Amino acid sequence: MEQHTDMVVLETILKSIVSNPEAVKIDRQIDERGVLLTVDVDPADMGHLIGRQGRTIQAIRTLIKIVGAKNQARINIKIPGSQDNGGYQHNDQPSGSDRVADALDDLKI
Repeated sequence: MEQHTDMVVLETILKSIVSNPEAVKIDRQIDERGVLLTVDVDPADMGHLIGRQGRTIQAIRTLIKIVGAKNQARINIKIPGSQDNGGYQHNDQPSGSDRVADALDDLKI
């Protein structure tokens, strides 16, 4: 199987961050929106991967997007089982305007 540069870079970064590098698994899929890298790590390492307020994973995403831009590819990282959704919007949560409207209804304003 051919190793892609984006996967090699991501795997190197992740294995340097986590406590259990053997548990790092990356799945690469290509669709109409670009390349999707799905990351699976040991649940105990999830906090190390996400970082405070998502700063670590956001920095990793920035680096991987740079690698993708160099190779003319749009790359996204998805982490199943985390609160971090990679910028994808879920329809089951109310939008900001809905929350404001609900708050105003509660206040009777």
